[in-house]
Amino acid sequence: MRFGAVAVVAMLLVAACGSNNNTNTGNTLQQPPTAGMKPLDKVGAGEGQLNLIAWEGYVDDSWVKAFTQQTKCVVNAKYAGSSDEMTSLMKDGGAGQYDMVSASGDADLRLIYGGDVKPMNEKLIPDWTNFQTYFKNPPYNTINGIHYGISLQWGPNVLLYNTSKFKIAPTSWSAVYDSSNKSIVTAYDYPITIADAALYLSKSQPSLGIKDPYELTKPQFDATVSLLTTQRQLIKKYWGLASDEISMFQNGDAYIGAAWPYQTIQLKLAGAPVADTIPSEGATGWGDTWMLATKAPHPNCAYLWTAYVSTAQVQAAQALFFGETPVNTKACAEMDAQSPGSCAQYHADAPGSYFDTIHFWKTPVTTCADGSQKCIPYEQWVSAWTTIKG
Repeated sequence: MRFGAVAVVAMLLVAACGSNNNTNTGNTLQQPPTAGMKPLDKVGAGEGQLNLIAWEGYVDDSWVKAFTQQTKCVVNAKYAGSSDEMTSLMKDGGAGQYDMVSASGDADLRLIYGGDVKPMNEKLIPDWTNFQTYFKNPPYNTINGIHYGISLQWGPNVLLYNTSKFKIAPTSWSAVYDSSNKSIVTAYDYPITIADAALYLSKSQPSLGIKDPYELTKPQFDATVSLLTTQRQLIKKYWGLASDEISMFQNGDAYIGAAWPYQTIQLKLAGAPVADTIPSEGATGWGDTWMLATKAPHPNCAYLWTAYVSTAQVQAAQALFFGETPVNTKACAEMDAQSPGSCAQYHADAPGSYFDTIHFWKTPVTTCADGSQKCIPYEQWVSAWTTIKG
């Protein structure tokens, strides 16, 4: 899974509640198959049960028990280990078994265009108005102004480096493609890593015309795959779990590479000489969304749950427990109440420009932003990643 065994993490990663200047209103792609389904216009009494597909740690008793007491909705969680597993479990609209899924951006469009999730009414989520601007209508869960889920938490993919090895802090992703760093580079073992390289090429080779690292034409995709194939010679090991990368930095198998802030914090707590940065080209990042299954058997409990986990108090509790960033701007005060100084310590007062440099995961699809059908879909990213790794 994305974080490995993080259910026991009781550690604040980031509490970014700063403003976001991005006025994005979602994607303008072709209409999904469930676009015409009308969402609830009011929340009724709970049905007594709620069945969730979630990342491990997203349905913890520390906030679930209070929800059940308030709503009488008994929560059942099926933990998934990857975005691919989530999309598989949600086939046929949840098959009348599952109500919601805590999908990451690299799965959202697959679920939306597969007809497995349906529109939600954001007006029934009171705290939606307190979300950072970007997360009200991000392009990975909002199509043509229709919300196919409600944003939850997020995190950036940063450049992690050993400060003893790199006396001068790197400012560009070029460091992970530099031949002088052979055998000390690591990278995330997942097809979405292709977007990291595409983002770098969008700045270093502007002639390629890359505007969106998740919307690549064949020439752009081929150039990106070529860069990653060359990078393969610099990598001693890829990492799949956060704990894997932490061990690599501790035992000298890696000195620089893409990471999540979670790894940085854990390494610093262990006394490792590390730091991270958002390079000049910007960075990718992940954002999670609670999405409603097309055949959800308990829709009222699902809305009650979404409203509950969107509140500042629960958002803060999840961020502290799991190690990620809440989307509710009111959560910072709650975090400071639980962990004094954490809001400023974890860049919660950063300017909106900080968040605007992050390109959040979304599922690559054939349709490009201009409406053409020239972009490389996700299944080809999967095949290419297997080839890159050799």
